[in-house]
Amino acid sequence: MKKIFLSLAMLLFTIAAFSQQKIKPVKIDSLVTISMPVGYQQKDTLGQHIYGANGMFGYMTVIVAPNEKNNAPLKKEKDLNKVLKDYITHIQGQSSGGSALHVRDTTVGTLKAKAFTLKSDDGAGTFQFINFVLIYTQDNTYTFEYVYPSERQELVKDEYKAFISSIKLSPELQRNDQYLSPDTGMSSTAKIEIFGSVALVIAFIIVLLVRRKNNLIVG
Repeated sequence: MKKIFLSLAMLLFTIAAFSQQKIKPVKIDSLVTISMPVGYQQKDTLGQHIYGANGMFGYMTVIVAPNEKNNAPLKKEKDLNKVLKDYITHIQGQSSGGSALHVRDTTVGTLKAKAFTLKSDDGAGTFQFINFVLIYTQDNTYTFEYVYPSERQELVKDEYKAFISSIKLSPELQRNDQYLSPDTGMSSTAKIEIFGSVALVIAFIIVLLVRRKNNLIVG
């Protein structure tokens, strides 16, 4: 019982400290802003701009990596999906034994993004998690990371949500900064709805014809 009270006391102390932690908006570049704890560090490495800060439960990192100037603009959403998938594969490959979990599409402002969690094992049975949000634009790729050990998995949720939710994009950034034109083909959901409606109409017509035929026979 004493251990339970001590654990609760530590948890309440941590929550109180978190609520008092000072954060401020950080202008990553002219188009992107995010809130980070006061005292964040910034460095430039190989043309990349990297921002890092310690939160109460995890470590936050933002990386702005300029894309190659001679890159051809992406044409359609499927091209963007491939680029984001390749990024995830590359990140996973850099982590020894790491695995990408909960890979999903999301949006940040008007832009499409990819979110996932990288789970890695240090070999001694200790797991580390990194929550990623990737945003690709024609000029830059933005990587938002939140690193935490497995024992804090239940504690990081609010801090991580506050970190990611604070991303603010300039109105200048629009979906055509990611790919030039929307796909003209129908989505899978739309195709299912249309084909399902057609099948119902055909079935209804067949029932009417059968009933009419039976009525003629009886008459």
